[in-house]
Amino acid sequence: MMDWTDRYCRLFHRQFSRHALLYTEMVTAAALVRGGAEWLLDHDPREYPLALQLGGSDPGELAAAVRIARDRGFCEINLNVGCPSDRVQSGCFGAVLMREPDLVARIVAAMIEAAEGVEITVKCRIGVDEQDPHIVLPDFLAAIARAGVRRVAIHARKAWLEGLDPKQNREIPPLDYPLVHAMKDRFPQLHLSINGGITSLDAAQARLAAGLDGVMIGRAAYHQPADILGPADRRIFGDSRPDVTAEDAVRAMLPVIEAERARGTPIHRVTRHMLGAFAGRPGARAWRRVISDGQHLKTAGPELVEAALGAMQDRAA
Repeated sequence: MMDWTDRYCRLFHRQFSRHALLYTEMVTAAALVRGGAEWLLDHDPREYPLALQLGGSDPGELAAAVRIARDRGFCEINLNVGCPSDRVQSGCFGAVLMREPDLVARIVAAMIEAAEGVEITVKCRIGVDEQDPHIVLPDFLAAIARAGVRRVAIHARKAWLEGLDPKQNREIPPLDYPLVHAMKDRFPQLHLSINGGITSLDAAQARLAAGLDGVMIGRAAYHQPADILGPADRRIFGDSRPDVTAEDAVRAMLPVIEAERARGTPIHRVTRHMLGAFAGRPGARAWRRVISDGQHLKTAGPELVEAALGAMQDRAA
């Protein structure tokens, strides 16, 4: 979700759900340690619970990155061993690390030692390229469990590092949900979440009912936040409070938009993440049109969002 789940996206999504764990974009350890880019860790405490996702392949550098980040309020720090993008492969981290479970074990051991109590977690694939996931995945999980990892999110697809681009890697390799469930049976001590191809709360609840500990939803939650995040607190977390509507979430962002305008932040930095707020509802196209047409104006602010809400309601009437 690089270039997607920035701080404005996360703050918008937090309006829908009080309990869902949100993730940062992946931050490279090198950017923090060698590049001094600690601004990449900036966030609003209102985003909590929030996990930081790190990428890298050097145990010492990742440990140093954890030391920089550990006191910033994140509830966990996640090592990405799943991203198949060319940018990640060229740095020898992400999904390519599925080939080196012993190295990953050394990495997470160093991160855990540096974390001083902040939980270190892992997100991985079931394998890459010609690997046999039924052999590779249990060996990988066993290695990182011995190193002290207790929570893992598994994207239930292989990553093909040669021949498929990142978008194709999210769609073409077949999903193997039974393998992830088998890993829960084999490693009952691990908190296992499943990722990949889950596009509704019904589908998420089915995986939880079948014994998994969590479900990670990416692009579907981004494009349909009201459908997936809006009812999540009630249906997944047992919260008795009413579901948050898209209108409520959008209006809750108006003070954020005004504050950011006062700082000189272009409104589209915030509103680009809100285009899917009314997905599937009458008037959604009018909402998107008004936002898209006006969000690049230098003077745009909360009034643009109010105008888009009015256009949507007029169109839906």
